[in-house]
Amino acid sequence: MMGMFDKKEIKGDVEMSFLDHLEVLRWHLVRSAIAIVVLACYFFIEKELIFDKIILAPKYTNFITYRVMCRLDDLVNAGGALCVNQLNFDLINTDLSGQFTMHMWISIMSGFVAAIPYILWEIWRFIKPALKEKERKNATGFVFYASALFIMGVLFGYYVVVPLSVNFLGSYQVSASVANMISVDSFVGTVTNITLASGIVFELPILVYFLSSLGILTPEFMRKFRRHAVVVILVVAAIITPSPDITSQMLVALPLYVLYEISIFVSRFVVNKNK
Repeated sequence: MMGMFDKKEIKGDVEMSFLDHLEVLRWHLVRSAIAIVVLACYFFIEKELIFDKIILAPKYTNFITYRVMCRLDDLVNAGGALCVNQLNFDLINTDLSGQFTMHMWISIMSGFVAAIPYILWEIWRFIKPALKEKERKNATGFVFYASALFIMGVLFGYYVVVPLSVNFLGSYQVSASVANMISVDSFVGTVTNITLASGIVFELPILVYFLSSLGILTPEFMRKFRRHAVVVILVVAAIITPSPDITSQMLVALPLYVLYEISIFVSRFVVNKNK
């Protein structure tokens, strides 16, 4: 892949210099920022939607994941081990401007997540002129696949990892005399951090695709260190799901392992295509 600024790009009849590239990049960033701000304003207005129906939803036992866990408990006759009947904690706010500040920040974060497909499209429009014809064909579908993987990761984090973490951490007590009064910014921060981290982790196949295209990564290398990858995946699953329950950890580790196997397939596809 040719460097973005290693050459002068022809635009019409005018050669683009380094400063011209920076100007083009600036407008891509400006349009992306406008999209984020517009969506952030929408989410700021729709306060009930973003907080009551999305972010704070995992706090209540009628959340869809908890209902599915209870049904699964009945199917396997686990005796209530999987069913979440109550969450023993309350949310509080101790900062005068805490809720307003959090409202602003969450609106911006929600706008960023919702604008991801458009942001990726702007990135693609910026790097596309610097690619050769073959490289453009190989990168076809970048926006779609990157967006789809990110959304899948966000949904996985929100519907799987977040409920497991909230259930364990929110209900854990070192003593019955110590009640859990959790600050709302701590709860919201946990939900958003886990969700965004899951979205980023699911971009692994895209990263593998580009590394394989550059010849840095090969499927043989990934197969050779598959066992090491399994250990890393189990450690990551244990970190992002603090619950000691092995079932919860497997629910997280299994999709991550499938993602690794898909990445091996992607790397093999790229290497064979280059050959």
